[in-house]
This record gives sequence, C-alpha cells and structure tokens, in this order.
Amino acid sequence: MLKAIINDKETVEISEEKGNILLNNEPFAWDLKKISDKDFHIIKDNKSYNIEVVEANYAEKIFKLKIGDKIHTVNLKDRTDLLLEKMGMSNTKSAKLNDLKAPMPGLIYEMKVQVGDEVKKGDILLILVAMKMENAIKATGDGKVKSIKVKTGETVEKNHIIMEFE
Repeated sequence: MLKAIINDKETVEISEEKGNILLNNEPFAWDLKKISDKDFHIIKDNKSYNIEVVEANYAEKIFKLKIGDKIHTVNLKDRTDLLLEKMGMSNTKSAKLNDLKAPMPGLIYEMKVQVGDEVKKGDILLILVAMKMENAIKATGDGKVKSIKVKTGETVEKNHIIMEFE
C-alpha cells in the first residue's frame, strides 16, 4: 500500500488487489500510456490527460507533476514510511539536521567542525574512538553547527548529545 499526499492537502491511499489498482479502496479504471521517461497519457472516464513529470526526487519520494497547466506536488509514503510514522519516527525529511547523538559509547578523539560551520550530508563531523577503533561520524543531512556539547578527550555514552544544528 502507498499513501499519496497531493499538494500537502489531499491524501489518497493506493493499493492493489487481484491485479487491480484501488484508490481509497475503490477500483480505479484508467488507461495509461508512457510517451517518454517523463511524459504520460491517461484516459479516465472518457477524458484525456497529459502528465509531465517536472521533478522527481526518488530518495524523498516527492514528485512534481504537470497536469494540464497546473503543477501538483505528490509525496509518496510506502509501508515502511507509514510504519515509522506510526512509531513516532520519520524516514523522510532527514536532510535537515537537528541533533547529533553518539551512536555508541566512546572517546571524542578529534572535532572536525566548529560552531557556525555549514555542513553538508556526508561531511565528517568528528572522530569517535570506540573499542580501539576510530569511527568517522558523518552528517546525515545539511545544516549549520549551532553548538558543540562535548570537548576533545571527553568520553560519551550512547545517545549523548554531541552537537546541535540549526
């Protein structure tokens, strides 16, 4: 099952049963033809629609579709996203950093950033030594270092807040 949020307003559940597509548990009869990688033609209830995929972010499952002269933003959530949401966690919107917590107990060996630094996803923030191994702790998204809560040489426990981002 998928959930589609259209223009941050309308929510549609998309599922499949015995080879048929269901929208909000109702059969959806349509004829779809792929014109190119980004262009599609749909016939629904004897009406014809041209759809162009203007933008596609597969990682965040956000798509901008042009239908006629209007652009619609569609945010898809699969079973995993919905389960994580139900558990109070979120698999999406991870591109913005909030807090960096120690992934394991260890020693802060070296800081690679300072307060005020802009960081991008994948940048090394610090080196944490755990079980005699150096671990490069990387940014999971983009942000600006707001505060650093530990010093080089300090030991931390798992989930101890190391940095805050804005």
